[in-house]
Amino acid sequence: MKVAITKFLGTNCDGDVFHAVELAKGEPEYVWFTEQNLDNFGGAVIPGGFSYGDHLRAGAVSSKTPIIEALRKMVDDGKPVLGICNGAQIGLEANFSKGILTDNNCAHFICKWVYIKVENNETPFTKQYAKGEVLKIPIAHAEGKFYADEETIKEMYEKNMIVFKYCDAEGNVTEEANPNGSIDNIAGVCNEAGNCVLLMPHPERASEIELGSEDGLKMFLSMNE
Repeated sequence: MKVAITKFLGTNCDGDVFHAVELAKGEPEYVWFTEQNLDNFGGAVIPGGFSYGDHLRAGAVSSKTPIIEALRKMVDDGKPVLGICNGAQIGLEANFSKGILTDNNCAHFICKWVYIKVENNETPFTKQYAKGEVLKIPIAHAEGKFYADEETIKEMYEKNMIVFKYCDAEGNVTEEANPNGSIDNIAGVCNEAGNCVLLMPHPERASEIELGSEDGLKMFLSMNE
């Protein structure tokens, strides 16, 4: 699959994502935020970083750039679109799914390994995982706390839009395993159709055993099936 790797001013994980897509036998290609047509791509990944220095809110400025409407068309067309960390923030600012990402409860940047549990293995990025499978994947963010109101959360559960939850190594979803205060330990969500997944942990940084885990590689392998 030919995969667009989007680049905004401040994106810094694009090289890692490019490598992960290559490991999964995909065909990655960098695409700048000025691009307005992605019809010749089979899917897209919005990598992490600090686009526009996280001014206003993380992802807010990027969500108003020309490429967003092209990405929205991909989502609407059912193509797989993955937003990672700042890419998830951009995706939620663009309303690709429901909820928001805001300041961590600890009020500072967190960079560490965490465990997440697969809640929905029916998306283009999770179909190679078992439901309930526990993944070891790192996080690196200051605005990673997922929030939505009670009515929205209820709707998201009903429509299977919760994809990942923070947990411990045994898969227990506990307050202690929640690194940022996200409601219900939510680490990743999707749109109603399931083809757009937005998560805060970095699967590309867990795509080779030399990095400490290869648990994230299946997200890119799943995408390229």
